[in-house]
Amino acid sequence: MKALEIGNVKITSGFWKEYQELILKKVIPYQWDILNDKVKGIEKSHAIDNFRIAAGISNDKFYGEAYQDSDLYKWLEAVGNALQVENNIELEKKADEVIDLLEGAQEEDGYLNTYFQLVEPEKKWSNILECHELYCAGHLIEAAIAYYKGTGKDKILKIACRFADCINEKFGPEEWKMHGYPGHQELELALVKLYDLTNENKYLKLAEYFIDMRGTNQFFEEEFVKRKRICHWTKCKVEEPNRRYNQFPYQEYNQFHQSVRMQKKATGHAVRAVYMYTAMADLAYHNGDKELLDSCKALWDNITNKQIYINGSIGSTPSGEAFTKDYDLPNDTNYSETCAALGMIFFTFKMLQNFEQSCYADTIEYIFYNAVLSGLGLDGEHFFYANPMEMLPRRSKDNPERNHLKSVRQQWYACSCCPPNIARTLAGLGKYIYGLEEDESILYVNQFINSEATVERNGKQYQVKLETQFPLNGLISITVSGKECSKIAIRYPAWSTGVKVKKNGQEIFCERSEAGYILVDLDSQESNRIDLEFQMEPIIIAANRKISYDARKAAIIMGPLLYCFESVDNGTEIEELGLYAQGELETKRNSIAGKEINLTAKEFDVLELLVKNPNKVYSRENLLNLVWGYEYPGDVRTVDVHIRRLREKIETTPSNPKYVHTKWGVGYYFQLTK
Repeated sequence: MKALEIGNVKITSGFWKEYQELILKKVIPYQWDILNDKVKGIEKSHAIDNFRIAAGISNDKFYGEAYQDSDLYKWLEAVGNALQVENNIELEKKADEVIDLLEGAQEEDGYLNTYFQLVEPEKKWSNILECHELYCAGHLIEAAIAYYKGTGKDKILKIACRFADCINEKFGPEEWKMHGYPGHQELELALVKLYDLTNENKYLKLAEYFIDMRGTNQFFEEEFVKRKRICHWTKCKVEEPNRRYNQFPYQEYNQFHQSVRMQKKATGHAVRAVYMYTAMADLAYHNGDKELLDSCKALWDNITNKQIYINGSIGSTPSGEAFTKDYDLPNDTNYSETCAALGMIFFTFKMLQNFEQSCYADTIEYIFYNAVLSGLGLDGEHFFYANPMEMLPRRSKDNPERNHLKSVRQQWYACSCCPPNIARTLAGLGKYIYGLEEDESILYVNQFINSEATVERNGKQYQVKLETQFPLNGLISITVSGKECSKIAIRYPAWSTGVKVKKNGQEIFCERSEAGYILVDLDSQESNRIDLEFQMEPIIIAANRKISYDARKAAIIMGPLLYCFESVDNGTEIEELGLYAQGELETKRNSIAGKEINLTAKEFDVLELLVKNPNKVYSRENLLNLVWGYEYPGDVRTVDVHIRRLREKIETTPSNPKYVHTKWGVGYYFQLTK
């Protein structure tokens, strides 16, 4: 499946139009001010000033991480994608000024990295693992491609190609070159995109080299010895080259523990992993490499079946922002970096292009709605880096195991990879909506987003218009104007249990294909209209039983949306909210109190334990351990609160209880009569 260019798709109205407008009108300008250090009271960026210094315009000092350049490059890509959507002279002017800085800072051989140019020029290419020169180069290339497509200006494209050529002279199979690969994968996928644009085979070959070489030698150990065992982060001499990153084996954390074609289980840093898998899937698409594609399929299946949260986020631990083990998915300590969710979309999109199956489009939809948007505030100026499934501020406060959890979004970060990543992705949202069969005979509708698209086939154009109130309901109308389109494939979403289809006002019978699409042959007329009504209703989902954290828990979805409880609506004790089957709850009510009562999950558990053990006194510590679990971080006051609320619901006179009694200094017990 081939994607339509961003510039050929216009999002017209509704849910996603509002978000794209937010990106164009608020997020991109706000991030411009951040990059110029104009927003007070937040983490300093200095990214643009670093380029001014490197270009000889400023005498200031470098500030930031070794990979600080990447924040600016992602912003530039967001601008490039935005300019493909609509013209903006003022924004284009700002970007051109930045590109002039890049040109002025670039060295004669094409090298461009402000940290090494300004801080440690003698150490270029000496610490590929930790300092991410190649990662920054990848984001420069992606920015250049987007900006060229948005404006037709090739200055930044020439800058990117010179840097790519510099890298090509440095790395490769030849004896005199470095036989390494990126520490933080990104360049690989960017090089494939650069090949697509330029048709220069050297860029595709370099991407292949980085992928094929990974896991086949001891490159990172060798460079560690050459730099006299000095760690970039600590500036100290260490015995091993971070052979273990936190609790993770060094090789697995960086995905070079084995050849990529042998890797079948996602491991290590989540963002690095899915960026690499994206490149692998794209290379397989270009080369027809079945072995590489088989690895991609195994890795995607492993993630989506065993290492992904119900909201589509990945990377369950804050220790290294990483995957851990199959089914290890805690809810109140998970990391779920926003960049990882975005990377999973990139990977899944390439899988969709390879396999043309709706499960991939389903996954993209689900991640966009539930894992990506959570990382962006509606004001366009606040962001989540980590996205926990459960967040209780009182539990996280002063707890070092949870200090990565934030109850409110932040304005910026010292390592601010996520905010501009959201911006560049949502600015280019249009490319995810439609696709074309390789021979262009079938138009695929992958996402239900109000939009208009121009599609070219056989040198002629036809128009597509999609209208919907989705995700509020499942009503979708698609109009195809032009005779060049003869067949349309519309995703049959996994969340729907039924559909009605009309073609040009007449109801037709359509089966779901094995690939998960509704195939409709269009009439040979100038315009065809397809109306669909997908059944959409609330669904309760239970987790795999191997996920111990989710025992006795359920999730509610409707359409693509996962619902959650928030304290603003439900009070601070949101962990006590639960679901009961109506009949089951009424039976338990009658057997307990002879009257209808409404108990939370934990209130019921406490009462059930006491009722089943009449006259047995339980200390508050016992109740806390038996009902909440031994690992529950709260204190015994939780028990007192629940006993008080329980009495208020089941006792006629709570101050003089008939059922739940207190044994002073000991605990609580159940007794029918005093």
